[in-house]
Amino acid sequence: MVAQEPPGGDDRRMAYWCVARRAMACEFSVLLPPTTPGAMAVAEAALDEIDAMEALLSVYRSDSAVSYLNQYAADGPVRVDDRLFRLLKRSARLTEQTGGAFDVSAGALIRASGFVVGPRRLLGTAERRAALARTGMHLVEFDDRKGTVRHRAKGVELNLGSIGKGYAIDRAIRRMREGFGIDVALIQGGLSSTYGLGSPAGDGRGWLVGIQNPFDPGRRLATVRLRDRALGTSGSANQYFEVNGRRYGHVLDPRTGRPAEELAAASVLAPDGATADALATALLVMGLDKAADFCQNHPAIAALLVLKREPAGRANLLPPVATFNLPPEDVNLRPGQDPPGTRTVDLRT
Repeated sequence: MVAQEPPGGDDRRMAYWCVARRAMACEFSVLLPPTTPGAMAVAEAALDEIDAMEALLSVYRSDSAVSYLNQYAADGPVRVDDRLFRLLKRSARLTEQTGGAFDVSAGALIRASGFVVGPRRLLGTAERRAALARTGMHLVEFDDRKGTVRHRAKGVELNLGSIGKGYAIDRAIRRMREGFGIDVALIQGGLSSTYGLGSPAGDGRGWLVGIQNPFDPGRRLATVRLRDRALGTSGSANQYFEVNGRRYGHVLDPRTGRPAEELAAASVLAPDGATADALATALLVMGLDKAADFCQNHPAIAALLVLKREPAGRANLLPPVATFNLPPEDVNLRPGQDPPGTRTVDLRT
């Protein structure tokens, strides 16, 4: 990962602290200006916060809070950590806002399709119906007074993979701001989630972040500016499976149980990482027309949607792209033509 090189002759601005650690089955990186006091301690504290979120949110850890909840919530109400409770309530609101295109209660569907332990596969009709019968936020009951969660049916499974990394980044940003007074930093989680805090020295427009071409992962499709906001990307470039020579992405439509197929990728810019990640998944599931309607009704949300190319399309041509609520100064759809003296952090699907 490389960061923007601010203009000017001050060599102190030409290199950044970059501290990385694995969590949530990916690498998280914290980027800080070279003049940051105690930069290593700041980065370590941010990454510690992300580790704490993994202990709460990961279904890949049998000792996590959400795994405990999935195991026992069908037997009766389970009191959960306040952070998890609030994130689940927030997820329920996002499910309602997106018409079910985003739904953390789709864990049974995700597991049955082989996305937790494998192998990945398309479900048959009977398997899909059985998994869908255990999917839906109407099957999750919240008690706000007691802070408890109950599953209304056996086999309901919450999976926060489509919002957890963004939420963990939000918590890390909050830790750096409140605990250390940091106002310039960038955190990237895996290949899909990032948050740009403030702006690198010498450039008030924010961090310059690249988005890959889902049809050619080695090429950049666009760059966007992040200043006190997050970017989440969802697509099939790096996570997919094949059946009879046909490629299917890892994102499932929780309403039908089938892979989302209309769009190649969706990137969302939002005020926080949790929202950006969740809506990137939702817009990918919605498809172009419904995603356009959603953005029209939510002007604070910006999106860049990558359409699928015609099968006979030339491999060296960039795919068609649709943008919403993105002013020209915040997006560049001409890769390689960013201002001289700048580099980017690349975000992949």
